[in-house]
Amino acid sequence: MRELVRICAEAELPREGEVCEMADGALCVARVGGEITVMSNICPHNEGPLGQGMVEDGRVVCPYHGWAFDVKTGAALHNSDARVPIYESVVKDGQLLVRPPER
Repeated sequence: MRELVRICAEAELPREGEVCEMADGALCVARVGGEITVMSNICPHNEGPLGQGMVEDGRVVCPYHGWAFDVKTGAALHNSDARVPIYESVVKDGQLLVRPPER
């Protein structure tokens, strides 16, 4: 299992109900219900940047075509077979730490 990697300072995290891109655009970070979620920034539909989208009804919505993804499971609202990877993350000692996927 890979080690947790520092992504940013806690002060750089999005506010409640917002998303942003991190790690040179590789990650989408969202704050929903007071919790931070880290997922792939690439929408599986048309490779849209999820971190440039928005949060709606507790889901991250792609800015390109409106595909919405559950922040806990990564499953698409309209098709549970379509999903984005969710990465283990923790805010610890004022830092966001994420476990990168295995290669």
